[in-house]
Amino acid sequence: MEFKKGDKVAVLDDVLEGYVLKTEADKVYIETTDGFEMDFNREELVKIETSIDVMPGDVDFDEVLKEKKLPPKPKSRRIKPKERNLPPMEVDLHIEKLTRSSRGMSNHDMLNLQMETAKRQLEFAISKRIQKIVFIHGVGEGVLKAELDFFLGRYDNLKFYDADYQKYGLGATEVYIFQNA
Repeated sequence: MEFKKGDKVAVLDDVLEGYVLKTEADKVYIETTDGFEMDFNREELVKIETSIDVMPGDVDFDEVLKEKKLPPKPKSRRIKPKERNLPPMEVDLHIEKLTRSSRGMSNHDMLNLQMETAKRQLEFAISKRIQKIVFIHGVGEGVLKAELDFFLGRYDNLKFYDADYQKYGLGATEVYIFQNA
């Protein structure tokens, strides 16, 4: 049997395996898997696998370890507890907060301005992924609250309810926007 440098071989009469280092006439020199160099007659060896490109002594263990190492995990931004419980975005819809003077405006014009502001602020919050908004509408006759409830009812990705009574009384509606909808 012909042996080439790099062939994996086993010894017939012993429990030894190794790689062929060189061959001379009838002698084959091998390096065992334990790292010893030994010589055997050709008839005492049998080929186990085909030749390989890398000899046991040629392995660069630093390269192997580099390949095995996992890439570092990207650093995630830690959310501080006070950021986790940020107060919701507040939008005051009182007409005196939206315009300098309401003189010359009809009730219809005022309601349109308030609803346009509510729509613009809600779209802004959705685009910026803000989860909670509080619309402060006041108590009054309930016209603005009814319009706001009708407007918010058209959205599928949010829920709305009366805001915190201790902070706002009955004059505010809190909106929770679902982020994965």
